[in-house]
Amino acid sequence: MTEGQRAYEARRAAKAGMSLERWLAQKEREAQADSAAAAKAQGAAEPAAAKKPGLLARLLERAQKPL
Repeated sequence: MTEGQRAYEARRAAKAGMSLERWLAQKEREAQADSAAAAKAQGAAEPAAAKKPGLLARLLERAQKPL
């Protein structure tokens, strides 16, 4: 973290009434929670892709097959 970033985070921590170390630890925990939630949401979206094709898609697929 650069000196400017550290000063910015120190001002934010002071405004929240926390120490810089505590502020950064909380920020890291929130980032991990967000990434875990995003991974969980992405995992829930994968089974939806396994859904069987609709009527029109099946008819088009049959029409493409050779006789």
